Amino acid sequence: MRALFVLPFALVFTLASASAVSAQAPRAGGERLGKVHFATSCAAPVAEEFDHAMALLHSFEFADAITGFKKALEGDPSCGIAQWGIAMSTWGNPFAGLRSPKTLQEGLAAAQTAQTIGAKSEREREYIAAVALLYKDADTLDHRARTVAYEKAMERIYTKYPTDLEAAAFYALAVDQTALPTDKTYANQLKAAAILEKLYTVEPDHPGVTHYLIHSYDVSALAPRALPYARKYANLAPDAPHALHMPAHTFTRVGSWQESIDTNIRSHDVAMQRHDPGEALHAWDYEMYAYLQTAQDAAAKKILDGVNEIIARPAAPAGGRADMPAMPGMAGGPAGGWAAAAIPARWAIERGAWSEAAALTARPSPQPFVEAITRFARALGAARSGKPDLAKAEIEQLIALREKEVQAKDAYWATQLDIQRQAAQGWAFWAEGRKEDALRTLTAAAALEDTTDKSAITPGPIAPAHELLGEMLLEANQAAAALKEFETNLKREPNRFRSVYGAGRAAESAGDRAKARSYYGQLVKICERGDRRARPDLDHARQYVGASTSSERPRASDSKPSSVTPL
Repeated sequence: MRALFVLPFALVFTLASASAVSAQAPRAGGERLGKVHFATSCAAPVAEEFDHAMALLHSFEFADAITGFKKALEGDPSCGIAQWGIAMSTWGNPFAGLRSPKTLQEGLAAAQTAQTIGAKSEREREYIAAVALLYKDADTLDHRARTVAYEKAMERIYTKYPTDLEAAAFYALAVDQTALPTDKTYANQLKAAAILEKLYTVEPDHPGVTHYLIHSYDVSALAPRALPYARKYANLAPDAPHALHMPAHTFTRVGSWQESIDTNIRSHDVAMQRHDPGEALHAWDYEMYAYLQTAQDAAAKKILDGVNEIIARPAAPAGGRADMPAMPGMAGGPAGGWAAAAIPARWAIERGAWSEAAALTARPSPQPFVEAITRFARALGAARSGKPDLAKAEIEQLIALREKEVQAKDAYWATQLDIQRQAAQGWAFWAEGRKEDALRTLTAAAALEDTTDKSAITPGPIAPAHELLGEMLLEANQAAAALKEFETNLKREPNRFRSVYGAGRAAESAGDRAKARSYYGQLVKICERGDRRARPDLDHARQYVGASTSSERPRASDSKPSSVTPL
């Protein structure tokens, strides 16, 4: 066991007390970012600025962190570890996937400058050498090879300096960063969490420790473990938009929709105050998702209108600044670009408005997987509104976008686009009357979806494959098989509106009144704040539960979905 975590109680207490004393207090502007102290050999007058920048880095406020590290360098030009902070901040969100050539060039330059400046301690020189591995030889080493090399370097620092609490936190984050989405044992996540859980006993107010614990448990099977940290993090660093948003990752995983809505409202507002459009859009995506699961469609529509206004806005003049840029692909990086494309797609698909989905406007994006959101929604909408030819054209676009991900050696997004392609193809086959081909293709999509997981930039797939398969099986009058698919999806994505309703529909069709009443009752509970008569399927669930509660058999018109129901 690591020495850091078997320290005598008195020494642990001493370390914790020292950390609290030297940790960054609210600055003159009153910023509340938690408590961080990173010991350096830099001049004493820059220590507060350096710790402030570190607190921002730990909450993924990268642009502001870079500003802080630059201020530290201005105060002490020999502070090479501050240049390390710039290189770390340039890397950005560890879970954001492949970096652009521009990011790689800027990060490498920052790391090389740090090496040129140097540092007065061997420990700091080792940190600088480690961050350089994220950028070095990017033309010959792929993204994973470089992140694994960085992880190994941080492991050596973590082992060599057992009382360096920052090394423990950054090493745990590096372990999380290299977790494979295909590893369903979650070995890396559990390894990182074990380090962080023990570190938490020493530094409970450290923003990075709490933040990285949420990331470590950000998979369906582990998400309940993150709830205490999710509920703490937003109040630990309330002036960091990402700290306000990050609890929503856990709330989404466990289906606690109102908690997600509440924290994302705060995140969006603070992000706008800090002129952080990407984080504001990211919060909106999660907030929109939660509104749609609870049938709060009027509130969701306000977000949709806001995004549409952003998309329609003319681009800012060169050198100017807009609070939010016009084009989704430029909206604060992958997370912002994803949100700007995903929100209109979710609005249509979650409500089963298939013609609306088919009519969405597709816009180019620097990230193929972002453009694929709209192409998938258009394909699915076209197929499910009886336009297989239009669906085929969109599927061809998906295939081309997937090939771009393959060429970029981004295996994760290539897989996600293949799931989308198969799901859309399945429904296109169904629209053509090729029922067996449709079920076989969509079953393959669901099987492939089981091998991976959602990205951290999204609350969930635009349309989960198991859920889509359940809906197709219902149309095929295979209620028992449909129920199995909906229940499989609910294990992965609890309290999803369409899966809960689908399970109720399937149970009702199979004649299992008790199970139907249970699922419909669950939906009514989930939608306590839902709009009245927002959706025919929610109306049906409310009527069924009401009739069952009063021991009345549902009327014939109530025991089957309305002709306009999304399913």
